[in-house]
Amino acid sequence: MTSSVSLPTEPPRDLRFRRRLRIGTSLVELWRARELVRSMAEREMRARYKQTVLGFAWAVVIPVVYMVVFTVFFRRVANVNTRGVPYALFTYVGLLPWTFFSSSLSLGGTSLLTNLSILNKVYCPREIFPFASVSVAAIDTTVATGVLGVLFAVTTFMPKATIVWVPVLLAVQVAFTLGVVLLFSSIIVYVRDLRHLLPIALQLGLFATPVAYGLEAIPSRWQWLYALLNPLGPVIDGYRRTVLFGQAPDMLLLGLSALTATVLLVAGYAAFKRLETGIADVA
Repeated sequence: MTSSVSLPTEPPRDLRFRRRLRIGTSLVELWRARELVRSMAEREMRARYKQTVLGFAWAVVIPVVYMVVFTVFFRRVANVNTRGVPYALFTYVGLLPWTFFSSSLSLGGTSLLTNLSILNKVYCPREIFPFASVSVAAIDTTVATGVLGVLFAVTTFMPKATIVWVPVLLAVQVAFTLGVVLLFSSIIVYVRDLRHLLPIALQLGLFATPVAYGLEAIPSRWQWLYALLNPLGPVIDGYRRTVLFGQAPDMLLLGLSALTATVLLVAGYAAFKRLETGIADVA
């Protein structure tokens, strides 16, 4: 006579592995790996501009081309109120933060996939790869900022004293960018279709963000919702207000943007740390 023994379909509760997420410990580990972030950023920068004729000048070419296109074509079909500021200067101030965000997401979103040879062989905090990509985008944007000085000289338009608000705007911009990059870089490993959708989303985002036009194009009654959904809008508007118009940022809209950026940064980092345990296996 044979007896059937039912086997457990899953391990007992006391043998299950549950990873505890400790943000503080993860940040300390990331800080200790800061030299690795610098080395990875330098490696990525060298690979990006190796054997190119223009080299670092490519960091300037892209935003300048967009500025010329917007100035020549967009200005003719849209009535953009620049408040007396030359349109080329108006749009370039908007292009700088957008270029930083776009480049960070393009490079950082696929950074885990493009570094599989290192990721599967060496243990390190996985977030160093998207952080290194954001650092590369930051260097490119810093180089492109030099054109802004040329535009000020050519147009004889001087930046205003309210430029002191720029570090606050920059903090919101970086927090939002890091949050989006961390979130997408971890999800793309599991959902590869996003890698192909990302360029399309960035092209649409360029026109959904007030780069070639002002924030006042958004109906005032919906601007609070727009600030929550797209923090880059009030940030770009803040740059124009402080650098070009001599005004303080719209604190309500900037506060809503900062709220979204902070929530997204925390949630993006938490999601990244939750998903990183399976990244090597899936990738």
